[in-house]
Amino acid sequence: MTLSPLQLPSTADAATWGEWVRSRSTEELDRARELVGTIRTLPPNEPMAALRAWDRATGHLGNAAALGSLIGNVHPDEAVRDLADTAEQEAQRLATEWSLDRELYDAFAALDGTRIEEDPLATRLLEKVRKDFRRSGVDRDEKTRDRISAIRDRLTELDQEFSKIARDDVRSIRVEPDRLAGLPQDWLDAHPAGDDGLVTVTTDYPDAIPVRMFAHDQGVRRDIQTAFLQRGWPEAEPLLQEMFALRQELAALVGYYDWPSYDADVKMIGQGHAIPEFIEKIVAAADGPMRADLEVLLERYRRDYPEANEIPLYDSFYYQEQVRQEQYDVDGQRVRTYFEFPKVRQGLLDVTGRLFGLRYEPVDVPVWHEDVTSYDVFRVDGDALIGRIHLDLHPREGKYKHAAQFTLTDGVAGEQLPEGVLVCNFSRGLMEHDHVVTLFHEFGHLLHHVLAGHGEWFRFAGVATEWDFVEAPSQMLEEWAWDPAVLRGFATDANGEPIPTELVEAMRRSDDYGKGIYARTQMFYAAMSYWFHADEAKRAAGEEVASLTDRMIEFQQRYAALPYLEGTHMFASFGHLGGYSSAYYTYMWSLVIAKDMFSAFDPEDLFDPEVAGRYRDSVLVPGGSKDAADLVADFLGRPYSFDSYAAWLARQ
Repeated sequence: MTLSPLQLPSTADAATWGEWVRSRSTEELDRARELVGTIRTLPPNEPMAALRAWDRATGHLGNAAALGSLIGNVHPDEAVRDLADTAEQEAQRLATEWSLDRELYDAFAALDGTRIEEDPLATRLLEKVRKDFRRSGVDRDEKTRDRISAIRDRLTELDQEFSKIARDDVRSIRVEPDRLAGLPQDWLDAHPAGDDGLVTVTTDYPDAIPVRMFAHDQGVRRDIQTAFLQRGWPEAEPLLQEMFALRQELAALVGYYDWPSYDADVKMIGQGHAIPEFIEKIVAAADGPMRADLEVLLERYRRDYPEANEIPLYDSFYYQEQVRQEQYDVDGQRVRTYFEFPKVRQGLLDVTGRLFGLRYEPVDVPVWHEDVTSYDVFRVDGDALIGRIHLDLHPREGKYKHAAQFTLTDGVAGEQLPEGVLVCNFSRGLMEHDHVVTLFHEFGHLLHHVLAGHGEWFRFAGVATEWDFVEAPSQMLEEWAWDPAVLRGFATDANGEPIPTELVEAMRRSDDYGKGIYARTQMFYAAMSYWFHADEAKRAAGEEVASLTDRMIEFQQRYAALPYLEGTHMFASFGHLGGYSSAYYTYMWSLVIAKDMFSAFDPEDLFDPEVAGRYRDSVLVPGGSKDAADLVADFLGRPYSFDSYAAWLARQ
């Protein structure tokens, strides 16, 4: 059976898009309700029919939710974004309604599992569906179920409101042109002075990152860093406080001590209290590297500020760049000249196509904005279309401000092609190498989504593993953005000269500098993510808990390598507090696994087809059909370990 990608509206007209969002979401939700209705009449001796109907229903539900989430974050028209947010809310509301439906739960509880024992995936699905119902609180009394339903509806609204604040709160500073000395010429050319003679610098990444790295004027660096860390404040704080309190209440209502315990129950880590234990393990491992990094940084800083005892946060990016230039002979402005966006994008496609045996064919299809480029994806050993991807990679007003892969459709064999979207905010011209690495990382999610979109069940399609594993494949793909031979294939300057191997090797050495600072910064974020939620159990018990700002400052002082910047409230735009909730630790947990998986590749031949093919077929293609630990063991031939990560962290 030949499947076709989703057909988006043929015109960019907002009214057309709004009507399409309404009709598409309504059709998907109606089909989902129809399928669930059939389950109620099935006898217990037909478990496969019940599971099939449930899985297809949740697939249609997922289509509506994914559509709402994507379009609500990318469409240029605010009215369309609002309609998409409403569609996502409706999908979440229906999911909550089903999860608390005692009749549905009883139907699945009564299914005769012995009839599917010879089908491990069906058995796995039945176990997960039953656990989902139990975790939802379906076995509670009617009053409690009503309260759970209300909480879940409100949490969806809060998550969207918080996301909107983080997305839309773009701040700016106004600067005299001569205070921007040090910025790359292409950046200066793109930022002419206004009628008042001042240049506007925004907190969007293509503005803020180069200014923090290259501007010689300390005041400019301080002002843009302060503005960046004030985004979302004060509007986001009451939303977050309500979000954390409702999550705690929900966890308690379904029988868990706190939200982190509830959330961790379906992750690799297993238990909430294991999160701070993991944080402390990383903190200890990173202590020596962090101190070594800071010693080097402070020595350089004192050449300009002899009395300094620490490096202010707003100076850290600039002086880390100075260290890279002076001690590692890596000039970030020179590096940028090799990474022109169009060549990087094509290079990414060439590298991943060669690595995983894929080819990408550009297609001219309707999309939501002219910046978006679309490609059909094929296996090189066949002509069948296996998915479609869309790359939306430049900033604009009203668009999601970070970098992420969004689902448009999940894929299931014979039912629906996988279709995914990269939403990023990169320069249209020259890119920092960090952004090249980010692009490879996010594309890793997109590959996972497409390659794992050809199984039997929606539940296991795409990036459907435990949430603390999903970053590992993307983190591993970053390694190809650091390899000299790989980069020389597409990183060329204006004269067509490839980036020198010795420069890439120096970049790698300079990247090793700063790992300790990076790891400790990540643990600061992870501590906020965990304790902001864990504190709610104390508050619910009547204990007094400090404000979010005070707790943030406390965690920064305890875990981070760099000091708090007075007057800032970083958590107010820390979008991961929405989707990741208490589990930001997952980035470092995944990195431990990513470093171990990468150890299976030969550094002299990163395109070895045997290893790359085994990785693709053992880790990516199965999606969520096995536990993540088993997928990794299938690839490595052993359980994963901490050793590769520890060795990487200690490398100087």
